[in-house]
Amino acid sequence: MPVLAFSRRSRLREIRDLDDRALLLQMADRFGEESPDLDAPASLEAEAALDELVRRKSQALVNVAYRVLGDREEAKDVAQMAFVRIWDNRTKYSEQWSPNTWIYRIATNLAIDHLRSRKSREKMNEPLKLELRHRQESSSATLLAHLREQEVAAIFQELAVCLTEKQRTIFLLREVEGLASPEVAEIVGCRQSTVRNHLFNARKLLKEKLRERYPEYVPSSDADSEEGDQ
Repeated sequence: MPVLAFSRRSRLREIRDLDDRALLLQMADRFGEESPDLDAPASLEAEAALDELVRRKSQALVNVAYRVLGDREEAKDVAQMAFVRIWDNRTKYSEQWSPNTWIYRIATNLAIDHLRSRKSREKMNEPLKLELRHRQESSSATLLAHLREQEVAAIFQELAVCLTEKQRTIFLLREVEGLASPEVAEIVGCRQSTVRNHLFNARKLLKEKLRERYPEYVPSSDADSEEGDQ
């Protein structure tokens, strides 16, 4: 019996060394098995794999949900729901899929659904002009690159109301989360050319809104080029 207990503890420790794809397979008790019994109760190894996935991905999912919703507490709720959905659908995961894409798609779809069902969107539109005014002395040409993370999020939440849900999602996945275009296309469920089009339009709209609301932060080179075009 002690030997069995030691073996189990050793196996649980090994789970922490698995990559994301192996964790998802372990959650479905398919790691190293060709014909798992999908009707059998989840093993301790499967539950340990879920715990490890939660440890690795919680902050990333909270961040992506927060940038969709603009509310930290709601984002935490969505992240928790995402892990429940991942667990409930663990037997549907195919090892041919990118783990990151599969996980982000679930979290992003939940965040969008939550956004659609929200009765009030006032929190997304809270102005933060006072904080922005304090940074007038900073270089406008490098504003978005150097603002602190919370200020970037605040600007995005205020200005992004002009974007469609798909534009908003693609922009945050590509520009904020730094995912590659092919991965964004898989998550959103569209072609890479569509990702590029939505990204171009999102950048254009956000730039226009930034110019309307905070002209002091528009790079002078952009303003000069526009005056020359008129």
